[in-house]
Amino acid sequence: MVWPFKPKSRKQIARIEVTGVIASAARKRILEALKTIEEKKFPALLLRIDSPGGTVGDSQEIYTALMRLREKVKIVASFGNISASGGVYIGMGAEHIVANPGTITGSIGVILRGNNLERLLEKVGVSFKVIKSGPYKDILSFDRELTEPEKNILQELIDTSYQQFVQTVADGRQLAVETVKSFADGRIFTGQQAKELGIVDRLGSEDDARRWAAELVNLDPDKTECFTIEEPKSFWSRILPGNGNQTSSGLLTGIDWVEFELSTSGQPLWLYRP
Repeated sequence: MVWPFKPKSRKQIARIEVTGVIASAARKRILEALKTIEEKKFPALLLRIDSPGGTVGDSQEIYTALMRLREKVKIVASFGNISASGGVYIGMGAEHIVANPGTITGSIGVILRGNNLERLLEKVGVSFKVIKSGPYKDILSFDRELTEPEKNILQELIDTSYQQFVQTVADGRQLAVETVKSFADGRIFTGQQAKELGIVDRLGSEDDARRWAAELVNLDPDKTECFTIEEPKSFWSRILPGNGNQTSSGLLTGIDWVEFELSTSGQPLWLYRP
């Protein structure tokens, strides 16, 4: 992969956008960008997050990579219009966080959702014959109700994932675990409320976050530029408009949402669901 960098990368701030739902494609793109930042020796990273969250594993991998990069690069996160659930988790990989007063953030929690179409299937005369190696192999099947043992298994899974989330926020923001639990009940809050809770450090715009990042590495905030690292596009995607899976806002379209739901069926999600 070849990136068109100028030799003055040490005098620039790298910038990465995390937009839309965090899933495997976003993870791959962001991890590659973080590797590039390290290779090109950028002194600081502006991490712009505008995401409702996503899958647990993908969010954790991005967070882990950010924590490794922090050993060499100063990282400031900027919460945009919405940075909730998995977006918050990723933000914990930054040393400092800036949010707009009206940013929607929070939603610290875990959700796992299944669909029960048993009654509908009965009406249309459809049934499934299942051969399985164990009693829980078809857990969360859409053609039957969950059993009590299955509910207990899934609740334990969710509780464990939730504890991981709470601990990460507590570590990242230097808060007591019990303090985090007092507001980590799935609720959302504004950037202003997040500052009062200790989730973010300052209120301000993305440019305020850029200036802070520049100051942290002794660069002139009035002159320091950001270099946005984007996924290289193919020839056709550069010349044909509308070629891609995301809308201009970075959020998923209706079709993309269906694809996301199907691809993550049965997975715990750190995802704000309005």
